[in-house]
Order: sequence, then C-alpha cells, then structure tokens
Amino acid sequence: MPRLGKNCYGKSAIRLVKVGREGAAGTEEAGRGPHSLSDLTVDVRLEGEFTAAHVQGDNRDVLPTDTMKNVVYALARERPVEPPEAFGIALGNHLLESAPAAAAAVVALRVHSWTRADAGAGPCEHTFVRGSAERRVATVMVDRRRISVSAGIEGLSVLKTSGSAFAGFLRDRHTTLPETRDRIFASEIEASWRYSAEPASWTETWRAVRHALIATFADHQSESVQHTLFAMGTAALDVEPLVEEIQLVLPNQHHLLVDLSAFGLENPNEIFVATREPFGRIEAVVTRE
Repeated sequence: MPRLGKNCYGKSAIRLVKVGREGAAGTEEAGRGPHSLSDLTVDVRLEGEFTAAHVQGDNRDVLPTDTMKNVVYALARERPVEPPEAFGIALGNHLLESAPAAAAAVVALRVHSWTRADAGAGPCEHTFVRGSAERRVATVMVDRRRISVSAGIEGLSVLKTSGSAFAGFLRDRHTTLPETRDRIFASEIEASWRYSAEPASWTETWRAVRHALIATFADHQSESVQHTLFAMGTAALDVEPLVEEIQLVLPNQHHLLVDLSAFGLENPNEIFVATREPFGRIEAVVTRE
C-alpha cells in the first residue's frame, strides 16, 4: 500500500522591490527626499500534515501558494523588508498562524544589491546602478516551538594573485598537474552560517562575518583551497560568538598558465587563461567543539 512520505509546498521566486520615500504620504514633501531601494527574491514553503490533499484531493488544509505570494507583498507594505532575517521571521510567523495544519514555515530570502548612481554632483537621490552578483541571503524556519535563523552570502567573487600554493598532493598514473608554490587563487564564495540566538544587529553581524571571510582569504598563506576554507570558517566563528557553525563552498576557478614557447616568449607567471568548466568544488562545515 503506497504511503505518502515527507512533503511540503510553497511559492518560489517571489520578486519584491520596495521603494522607500522620504516625507509623509499625502503631504507636499512626500517622495521629494532621497529614496531607498530594496530588491529581494523570496521563497516560502509550508511543511506539515497535508496528507488529505495528496491522497483524497481534500484541500481544506491547503493555504494557496497565491496567498503566500500576497502575504509577502502585504507585509512588505506594513514593515521594513531589511534586514532580511527580521522580515523572514515576520513572514514565517504570519504563515504559520494562517495554516493550522502546517508544522513549520520556511522562508528563504536573497537580497540583490543596488548602489546610488553618481551623475557628477554626488550620489543621486532617485537613480540606482545594479551592483555586483553578490547576494546577501537568509533562511528562516519557524515551527510551533522555536525559530531558527541562518544567514549567508552567494556569488561573492574573490581572486588573489599570490599567497597560494598546491604541492605535495597524492599522485597516481593519471596525474599530470604540476606542483606550484605561486598560483592565482580565484573563487566565488558561498557561505551559510547558523545563529544560536538573535544578535544585537542582524546587519552588523552579517557585515562582520563577511569581512572576516574576505580578510582571511586575502591574508592566509594557502597550501590548498581546503586549507584556506578552514581558516576562513575559523575566522568567522572567532569574530561572532553567536555563529554556531558555518558552511562554506569554494569552487576553484582555475587560471591556467599559457605556454608561449611557440612564439619564442617566456611566461613568468603573467599570462593566464581563465576557465569556467570544469572546476574544483571544495566544501566543508566548520563548527564549534
């Protein structure tokens, strides 16, 4: 007899843009001051007891995913959407209250960066330029007993031209990679860390962890991607006591030295070809003892 296993449902890729306008609505000053811009992609899902919907086609316990989308926009009008952790908690609480059959609400948020344009007279009040591909991310799980929050980074591209080696590695008959004590180290950092409690400031804590990751990448004398990954994770735990653990993914974006000997030229570690595929993928979780 078939039995329904773990299941969930929700709404993905909810695009939310919020413009903050200085001045009270309905007054002459409304909208005349500098504007702020928040651009997020939100995923929401409910986990719980939805067997009747799957097995009997009984939808009485199913809150429509269209309603979930509407909740995102309505709450965005009623409260700030940044920091994303706080907005995620509000969304999770609201959805859990609206769906009695749900055991948990999970909200994942990605923040897309914009910076003020500079037209020559300083930062513009109402014009923005799309920032880098880096995204601040947060995931909130709200269940009937507790709230769990993790924060992180996606798409943070970093590269250093020195301070990276890879030597003394295992070899077999298929190994052709030469050892090196000086190579380009490039990656696109993906990081996610879990909090043990709410920090005094979600944003300042996020910035502190981000800075620790970048500073360690820059300063660490790397013997491998694994070596630097662990140093970066350790630095994150050191800088923020409320971070319980951090998961890091560091794809190794290879830069290969070009052989110029056919042209009678030497290549003293100056000319490289950047490759996208294939790439090494190194990941680990660094946790407290």
